[in-house]
Amino acid sequence: MERMAINQLWVTMILAGAITYAIRLSFILLFGKWEIPALLRRGLRFVPPAVLSAIVFPELLLSDGSLALSLGNARLLAGILAALVAWRTKNVLLTILVGMASLYILQWLV
Repeated sequence: MERMAINQLWVTMILAGAITYAIRLSFILLFGKWEIPALLRRGLRFVPPAVLSAIVFPELLLSDGSLALSLGNARLLAGILAALVAWRTKNVLLTILVGMASLYILQWLV
């Protein structure tokens, strides 16, 4: 019984990988043959920042399901500091390091 579950897991993972690969390859092949309209190209530029914002902002602004806009919210303070570093330096690695270090220090202090 357990062996069958492991086999099903492997089959599921391989199928999910193959489907993901096929979907991505279809877009590469499709857009490789046709010119992307300027409006669509301009709109696609906003997808990565929108997705990143949708992932990051709830973690910064919510605590236990409620809005936490206070000085006691270490994640928010670390995020603001990281945003300032990103704005001033435009250095992704430095931004990540400052954000992580400041979060660690602020959580240790609070």
